[in-house]
Amino acid sequence: MNFDALFLQQHALPTIPKVVQEVIESFNNDHVSVEEISKKLAADQVLSAKILRLANSSYYHVSRSIGTVDDAVLMLGFMTVRTLVVSTGLTNGFKNVPGFDLKKFWRYSMHTAVVSKWLAKHKKTNSDFAFTVGMMHGIGQLVMHAAMPEEMLEVDKIAGPLDARRFDVESNSFGYNFANVGAELATRWKFPVDFATTIRAFPHPLEHDKFDQMAAIIHIGAWRARAFEHELSVDELRATFPIDLAAKLGISADTILTEMPPLSELTEGLESLIS
Repeated sequence: MNFDALFLQQHALPTIPKVVQEVIESFNNDHVSVEEISKKLAADQVLSAKILRLANSSYYHVSRSIGTVDDAVLMLGFMTVRTLVVSTGLTNGFKNVPGFDLKKFWRYSMHTAVVSKWLAKHKKTNSDFAFTVGMMHGIGQLVMHAAMPEEMLEVDKIAGPLDARRFDVESNSFGYNFANVGAELATRWKFPVDFATTIRAFPHPLEHDKFDQMAAIIHIGAWRARAFEHELSVDELRATFPIDLAAKLGISADTILTEMPPLSELTEGLESLIS
């Protein structure tokens, strides 16, 4: 299936609630009314309940119970709540993808997100942006599986969804890969340009003329998340660590393998995000 035809398959595109779309569009609006967004979120009972459950989770270590969306915005800040809203909207957007393990995919995405967020903080760059892009970097795979399940089943036989060779196998088979699809989806959803640029670049950050620090962060986050799913040993982690990319980013294998907390600690309290 050619690239443009993918986006004509309405059943393959996730359903995003209007309020989540408005939150996405708020990324491009420096004068967004936080009060107006909070009011709309509060009116969506399912979404607000999930946000409050996440806001009160051990992940955020808040000092008192958060009872309303307004409280969440006050305690966590609009940027963090916006990240939660978009992440929740993404994970709820796909209900069923034939032949695809959604639970495993979103666990992998969440792990990519938390590692990327930790790395972004370590590099003193935008950690909310890193988390959101980490959650959505692989969403093109869902679109491709939903739009052309039989073709993707053939690709799965060569390189599974979490195989590092996946990008190249898809590119050779279709002329594009899931990062291209995810970037196009981000553009169509009116995310800021940086989202699409980073998603498009993350598979091979060193091959682009201009080095994208965030794409490198997401690449390493995705590497660590894949390693978790493949249950790699410490020796295997060191052997597969993207040394050249990490050097360009200014980190070492030890930054990830010894300084960074374990994934179980980084994700504690976020379980309801993907449940």
